[in-house]
Amino acid sequence: MPNERKRNLSIFTVDTDKCKRDGICVSDCPAQIIQLKDERSLPELIPGGAEYCINCGHCVAVCPHGAISLKTMASEQCPPVDRATFPTQRQMDHFLRSRRSIRVYKDKPVDREILASLIDVARYAPSGHNYQPVHWLVIQERAETKRLSGIVIDWMRLMIETKWPVAQDMHFDRVVHAWESQVDRVLRDAPHLIVAHGPSGLSHVQTACIIALAHLELAAHSFGLGACWAGYFNSAANFHKPMQQALSLPENHQCYGGMMVGYAKNKYHRLPLRNEAKIEWR
Repeated sequence: MPNERKRNLSIFTVDTDKCKRDGICVSDCPAQIIQLKDERSLPELIPGGAEYCINCGHCVAVCPHGAISLKTMASEQCPPVDRATFPTQRQMDHFLRSRRSIRVYKDKPVDREILASLIDVARYAPSGHNYQPVHWLVIQERAETKRLSGIVIDWMRLMIETKWPVAQDMHFDRVVHAWESQVDRVLRDAPHLIVAHGPSGLSHVQTACIIALAHLELAAHSFGLGACWAGYFNSAANFHKPMQQALSLPENHQCYGGMMVGYAKNKYHRLPLRNEAKIEWR
């Protein structure tokens, strides 16, 4: 690391001129691997602490003096928090309540750079132990989303034939009938589909993908885009071999969710009501 004012502590450095020895980094470290032996000492790792560092950057982010740098991220690389840009409580309430699941899209593609920006926001979503296991697949062509819808329909027909109970509960017959009438109720003629996937068989990967997709959906709303969870698609991706072959994900990876994305054809003018929250206070 640069200059002599910084003391190397293997996985992070402390700027001796900036550090106030206030212990904030010690108290905030999720892994509790930083210690301050006394008021004259600099923060340092506990013995063997490097093994338990999850590279989350909390120590870098929480230091008000910019004194801490991780080996993987210098303090100077991390932009300062600009609280002036934060939405107010009222603004956030209105923003979240105005979000709609968009199922009618304009016949207009979204620029690749904008889709990349959505994912760039979503990659900051939290993940257990900061594993960041989410991988992304972007279906850019409308013709390909249409083809994937057709594969879902094939799966639905199979499930109807085998009398799978969910097929009746979810009214697969109506979805198939709509398809046969040239109406896509699977991916809704969306111009794009964004798929979150990761290593299979690990519960924390599924959770991370779902949280990341939730971030992406809200980011889409702020970008002036519409989005909707692709539930039918996700079911087929997990149970239908032809869909898995069509997606061609890396070996031992599983689809944990898909999101339709595009420009909404319609505008919304009211905030619809929802049921009261079911809360038990203890």
